Amino acid sequence: MARRRRTRKVDEAYEFEVYPPGTLRLRDVDLSIRVKGDEHYEEELKARQREVFGLQVKMFQTGQRAIFVFEGWDAAGKGGCIKRLTAEMDPRGYKVWPIGPPDEESRRHQYLWRFWNRLPGRGEVAVFDRSWYGRVLVERVEKFATKAEWKRAYDEINAFERMLTSDGVQVRKFFLHIDRKTQLERFKARETDRFKSYKIGPDDWRNRRRWKDYEEAIGEMLDRTHRPDAPWVLVSANDKHHARLEVLRVCADVMAASLEGRR
Repeated sequence: MARRRRTRKVDEAYEFEVYPPGTLRLRDVDLSIRVKGDEHYEEELKARQREVFGLQVKMFQTGQRAIFVFEGWDAAGKGGCIKRLTAEMDPRGYKVWPIGPPDEESRRHQYLWRFWNRLPGRGEVAVFDRSWYGRVLVERVEKFATKAEWKRAYDEINAFERMLTSDGVQVRKFFLHIDRKTQLERFKARETDRFKSYKIGPDDWRNRRRWKDYEEAIGEMLDRTHRPDAPWVLVSANDKHHARLEVLRVCADVMAASLEGRR
């Protein structure tokens, strides 16, 4: 028997559905998935990128909008996935927003304020490299937000995204999952690569020591914000090639659905 979705009522006229807790779990992700053969990977990569480009042009022409959110473990490959996703896209129709700690101006406002000006306009795709989910992840674990602040953030985020999807914006949220062994290998590789050494620092090693705390925060984030209108997609990312192809496939499906919905 299918599990029933929870319905969270925001007010008498506005509500959103959330999938039952446990619908998505990190431990259910098959991290053994691999793409066999570099030649096969390159062929599929190019085909997927051409598909995404064609869909992006049609979205631009018809005024459709989409948001792709990328979260994941440090060194999970978010940047590489975003780079391959946008490689063939027309730069006039998309924007990538790398999200770091809030600046002084942002701290003067409610935490979602700095994301409003980064939302896509008509015909645009917005890609967030980290996002508003920082409130219930790093800000929760590192205690940059109080317990009351991050606990109420789930409803605030659900309402924020529900406003977007009600206005016709397609939203997909990716979490790139890797195991601790793979993360350690990538951390060490970054330290010895002069082109990537800037990507690794004390904060990354400190976060790694709090893996269990982050696992708990990620699990609750998935339970509280995985919704039919803006679902999470857990991506097996021990193999970077698989992660990139999977992201391209899902994004193409989302963009195609946006165009189908307009007919």
